[in-house]
Amino acid sequence: MKIRILAACLLLAFVSATAVAQSETFVVKPSKFDPGATGTVVSQWVKNLGLQDPGETDNENWGLLLSKNTATDTNAAAVGRVAFACCGGNLNIKPLSELGFDIRNGGHCGAGSPRFNVVTSDNVTHFVGCAAGPPVAFVPGWNRVRLDPTNPAQAFPPVLATDLVVRISIVADEGVDAAGGPDSSGLSVIDNIDINGDLIGEPK
Repeated sequence: MKIRILAACLLLAFVSATAVAQSETFVVKPSKFDPGATGTVVSQWVKNLGLQDPGETDNENWGLLLSKNTATDTNAAAVGRVAFACCGGNLNIKPLSELGFDIRNGGHCGAGSPRFNVVTSDNVTHFVGCAAGPPVAFVPGWNRVRLDPTNPAQAFPPVLATDLVVRISIVADEGVDAAGGPDSSGLSVIDNIDINGDLIGEPK
């Protein structure tokens, strides 16, 4: 029993040390791309699916659920759109040096899904996929993904330091077939979405 209590205390101390206050600048707004009305995609903040954040007094532990319950080639996607917490308009971020999130084990983390779609002011879309990181064990049950959008090995095409980023979305469009990857789950739960070190872990 003493060993279990000690292990629990050490885990709590580790999570507390790595936790960062939630973003006051950005939010992620769930949405769906489903022009054929297939009803097969879900994007939703869900209580108690996310990490336990010691800094949160309400213990709601939000996680962003992204699911595509159909074949990968179906024209549908679960989407989370990064926006300002206070208002609308373009993000106008320069430079964009870091993207990422924490992702729950057992879900999908492929080269193309979930991914960041980064749109720059020249109307170029830059793709930055989950597996490009690669994911690193963070706390039990979760991996941490950190991506460098300026790195040609992680972003296609890379985002230059001089590029002005106007829009960022998280897109999950790989499904439950072999084309969706070896796990064929079509489902991911993410938390602490990282935009230049600013973490988004709950709806607002």
